[in-house]
Amino acid sequence: MNTIPSSELIINNDGSIFHLHIKPHELADTVILVGDPGRVKMVSDYFSTIETQAQNREFVSATGLYNGQRLTVVSTGIGTDNIDIVVNELDALANIDFATRTVKPVHRKLTILRLGTSGGLQPHLQLGDFVFSAISIGFDGLLNFYARRNEVCLLDYEAAFVTHTHWNKQHTAPYFVRASEKLAQLFSGTTVEGMTISAPGFYGPQGRVLRLPLANPQINERIESFRFDNRCITNFEMESSAIAGLAKLLGHEAGTICCIIANRVGLTALTDYKPAVQKMIELALEKLTGGK
Repeated sequence: MNTIPSSELIINNDGSIFHLHIKPHELADTVILVGDPGRVKMVSDYFSTIETQAQNREFVSATGLYNGQRLTVVSTGIGTDNIDIVVNELDALANIDFATRTVKPVHRKLTILRLGTSGGLQPHLQLGDFVFSAISIGFDGLLNFYARRNEVCLLDYEAAFVTHTHWNKQHTAPYFVRASEKLAQLFSGTTVEGMTISAPGFYGPQGRVLRLPLANPQINERIESFRFDNRCITNFEMESSAIAGLAKLLGHEAGTICCIIANRVGLTALTDYKPAVQKMIELALEKLTGGK
């Protein structure tokens, strides 16, 4: 059995994983991811008891009980580069023996759900809607660095999208990944099913112009008009593709729900979106723990 060297798996002196500062026994099987470190408290305030808490840089976490079920909530910060850290370290906590630095013989499957905010790209989306990313589209290129990428990606969607958008070859190759079918079914009827783009930036990569012009000024129009298998692209955010892709490669159930706080087509925004985010958290906690 291969031993993972310390340069590849960095373990802190207290036995916690390098970035997250979580120890293996502190991780629950169900993990909620939030971007904003402040939202960790929004989630953990619902816990009946809090078992452990940790903080390092933008990575804040808490493990506790809700409806008698153990949950972990972790903040990721912004972007798929941080998701690469978070999902790989969560998997290491679950599936690598830190004492021997070897992969455990029995795989432990995690359920990972991101709760975030997002900008809508279709007129039918209302401010405050909850969109479940049934398919995520990565503009970030992260999954392209991993072997077996094609085994978990929707290659027919990718080919159609590249053709339709006149994709710039200087951009990273986009990838399409389905979310966990188990989570999609769990939130069916309480969320809008969507196809979500994860962009590698907030401005140019999402078609925003301040002082720098875009390499492809028509990109958002082409994104909005893309149709494949009776699906359209519903929203922009910055993390779901890496969560879905890495989780599939590592054998976990994962998905993303985003509250629509702006509509890029209607040019509208929900200025006080905290109550809507609170309702999304309550929905997720109840569904994940078998509540109402």
